[in-house]
Amino acid sequence: MNKPEIRQALRQAHEQLIDYLSDLSDADFTFAADDKWSAGQQMEHICLSLKPLRQIMILPAFLLRWLWGKPNRPGRSYEALVARYQQKLSEGGRATGRFIPKAVPFNKQEVLARAIRTEVEKIGHRLEHFSEQELDTLLLPHPLLGKLTLREMMYFSIYHAGHHQKSMASSLNEGRR
Repeated sequence: MNKPEIRQALRQAHEQLIDYLSDLSDADFTFAADDKWSAGQQMEHICLSLKPLRQIMILPAFLLRWLWGKPNRPGRSYEALVARYQQKLSEGGRATGRFIPKAVPFNKQEVLARAIRTEVEKIGHRLEHFSEQELDTLLLPHPLLGKLTLREMMYFSIYHAGHHQKSMASSLNEGRR
């Protein structure tokens, strides 16, 4: 995907997530099965993952290179990045530290929706400051996947929204049985 396609996919994935969440009742939004997160917590997790990405994208390219070096491998495709993430999850990988959400009440739904939209728009705007080449040569740290190219991080963010939307639907379906 090129920058315009990434920006569109990022916006679309997060809008689909927000649309899904806006249809949930209070009970569904706050329902958490076993040790799983509620829909509200998953929404908060998405916010918690987007904010540092937007913040790090403010840094100039030379500083990103200085902080995390240069790639020692070719960039992964969207499909390869998703497969790697799914592999890490199957090996027990989970969110840690600042990416773990607290309980989220139903009345925070609109606030979180606005925050997600704002972060996605700002990330899309920041993306325009990088060349297509820089998307493949600048590295960013990911807590589970290690160093990713900027393009791979965008792919992850696109997939991540849909992944959590599916997780919410699955959790709610299991809870209704």
